[in-house]
Amino acid sequence: MAVVKTLSKASLLVAAAAVWWLAGLYLYLSPRLPEASALQDIKLQTPLRVMSEDGLLIGQFGEQKRLPVRFEDLPQTFVDALLAAEDDQFFTHSGINVLSLARAVSELIATGSKQSGGSTLTMQVARNYFLTLDQTFIRKFTEILLALEIERRLSKEQILELYVNRVFLGHRSYGFETAAQTYYGRSLNELTLAEHAMLAGVPQAPSRNNPLSNPERSEIRRNWILGRMLGLGMISQEDHQAAIAAVDTASFNGLKVEIDADYVAEMARQFAVERLGSSAYTDGYVVHTTVSGPLQEAAQRAVIEGLKTYDWRHGWRGPERQYPPEEEEAGDALNKRWQKALAAMPIIAGLKPAIVTGIDETDATLLLRDGQSAKLAWTGDLNRVRRYQTENRRSGRARTINELLAIGDLIRIEESDAGFKLSQVPRVQGALVSLGPSDGSIKALVGGMGFVLSKFNRATQAKRQPGSSFKPFLYATALENGIHPSTLINDAPVVVGNLTDDDLWRPENDSGKFYGPTRVREALTFSRNLVSIRVLQQLGVRKLIEMAGRVGFDNSDMQPNLTLALGTHAFTPLEVATGYAAIANTGFKVDPWLIDRIEDAEGNIIYQSDPVISCPNCDEVNDTEISRIEDLFSEPEASVLEAPRVIDQRVTYVLNSMLSDVIKRGTGRRARALERNDLAGKTGTTNGPRDAWFSGYNKDLVTTAWVGFDDYSLLGTREFGGTAALPIWIDYMRIALPPEEPPPAMPEGVVRLRIDKTTGLRSDSPSEGLWEYFLAETIPNLGRKQDEADEDDLRGLF
Repeated sequence: MAVVKTLSKASLLVAAAAVWWLAGLYLYLSPRLPEASALQDIKLQTPLRVMSEDGLLIGQFGEQKRLPVRFEDLPQTFVDALLAAEDDQFFTHSGINVLSLARAVSELIATGSKQSGGSTLTMQVARNYFLTLDQTFIRKFTEILLALEIERRLSKEQILELYVNRVFLGHRSYGFETAAQTYYGRSLNELTLAEHAMLAGVPQAPSRNNPLSNPERSEIRRNWILGRMLGLGMISQEDHQAAIAAVDTASFNGLKVEIDADYVAEMARQFAVERLGSSAYTDGYVVHTTVSGPLQEAAQRAVIEGLKTYDWRHGWRGPERQYPPEEEEAGDALNKRWQKALAAMPIIAGLKPAIVTGIDETDATLLLRDGQSAKLAWTGDLNRVRRYQTENRRSGRARTINELLAIGDLIRIEESDAGFKLSQVPRVQGALVSLGPSDGSIKALVGGMGFVLSKFNRATQAKRQPGSSFKPFLYATALENGIHPSTLINDAPVVVGNLTDDDLWRPENDSGKFYGPTRVREALTFSRNLVSIRVLQQLGVRKLIEMAGRVGFDNSDMQPNLTLALGTHAFTPLEVATGYAAIANTGFKVDPWLIDRIEDAEGNIIYQSDPVISCPNCDEVNDTEISRIEDLFSEPEASVLEAPRVIDQRVTYVLNSMLSDVIKRGTGRRARALERNDLAGKTGTTNGPRDAWFSGYNKDLVTTAWVGFDDYSLLGTREFGGTAALPIWIDYMRIALPPEEPPPAMPEGVVRLRIDKTTGLRSDSPSEGLWEYFLAETIPNLGRKQDEADEDDLRGLF
């Protein structure tokens, strides 16, 4: 009896000591606890998102992938699965589950290791947001205290929302909405019961036992959760059996980008980081761009197809790499080596890597990245392949498959209606930029063949000679200075330099021919170089440089020499498109812009663009334009910033008529395939040729396309702006252009008269001759010969 009393006293002393110790620990820890109320203002680390103007995701940047979801948007089956897996008493306990804790402690004492978790969801929220993962008693006790405080401060719904958005679920995915996208490529509310149960099982060991890293273990965990749901009355026996029998379809799904616009996304990222610093990657900002989803898709497709078409007509360059079988290597070892090589090769613009595994007389057998096989038929494709030799020459067609391919060759293929066909990743590069001419907003931008190949943005960073696509600005200067479309300029040899030196410049037309006295309109339509040089001689180079600066080109380092008439000063495609916008919008200078606004995680606008708007008749702006302008500003009383006029409207009207002829019957006549009468533009080809351009527009859209090699390799003697760049422009504009509208009215001060096509003078017949446009002050006299200076010009001074 005495022994029992002694033990009882000892137990009481131990219990009392424990109580006092816990009380002391509580008094020690309480002042040091973080404020649970801070959870109400917590900011989850959420990546930067970049959106198109129509709300489509373009890109996402940040270490943690997270797509926050609100409690009211959580599917009930998912909530049930989560509670069955982690805390089925969540909605009834006060933050801790005493029985679960006691069971976990007893198991720990009995086995010496952790057997089951005693943490409630609330305790996990406390740990995830405030604490470390250290396995110590102090940390666990702090977790309990915090859980009780969180329950006092927040509702159950708020606590659950915090949990589902914070928890790590493997593969850089934080939160269950992100995990649903990562593993199943769908939103959480689109998943099945079996998939909800699968995700609910991931938090236990997210890196090791997710559906991709360990599908067998994950399925066991899923089925256990489904059993728990059945036992708790959350699902029926029928639902349970169907979910147990479901085959899991988890696969890695990267960021679900809705628009392929990597170059745009990178521009937006740089813009955000410049203004927001490193917090841009973590604070959930959303950047809204001016890019149109459908137009961007059309631009991407046009550039890729245009570059592939150019590349293929110059011949196949052979296998990308070679992995021939090594001596005595066969079977599984060889197949594994090939699979490893294929896994390292990305799919580029739909061009899939494949390795030749077998060849016979009729076809070549291929191994694909997914382990499947495919065939290339000799009669279906290969017998027409010609090999690249130089930019101007291809070989004849191969006579057998063995002349083209060997076992172990890594090649590129693409799918067609008839199956797979041989292809290759183009070496040539290109760019396209499309602007709204009224305000300079970027509607589509492609900076190259593929961001995965090169992050260099050729649309904004590549300074290339524009060639003849710069000539419209020369002729705009000419129209301002008294030259009119019917002015005759002699297309004859020009020699520039000191005749005693060997360093002479003898420019030529692309055709190598001379055409004699030529009207200015014809010179622009057919891109006559010698006429352009003579026009610049007459004007003076400084006037052209000043015009370039007015419309938006950087003219700070333009060298004052006659080669500017042929577009020898380098500009980016974006600069060229901006210059053309001043012609398309009747003479206003607009600045290109991409970022419409930036919103914080709560949807507050923290940056709003403030572009200038071209407004020929600001008092008569149509309702659509008013609505669009109002949408740009958060304050209804905000005023519209009017773009400065830099070219006389009459000049742009006459120049537009001249550039329309380029498409109707000149170097851009391929664009007649669009069957529209409201288009104008100009081709451009530089020496070599090394650059091919086409810039064209109507009143709604300005687009510039460029093709060339990064290392300035030659494109080929039969490649011009009209053959290499114009097809890209056509393919894009076919999709991008809105329905055609009636032409604009002729402005006051412009006169339309008949002229003699030979002399360029005003016709004395009301029914004969060509119609031509003139500024009122430059109308040629009736039947009068050109003055003496013109006669001297006709004879040729050089």
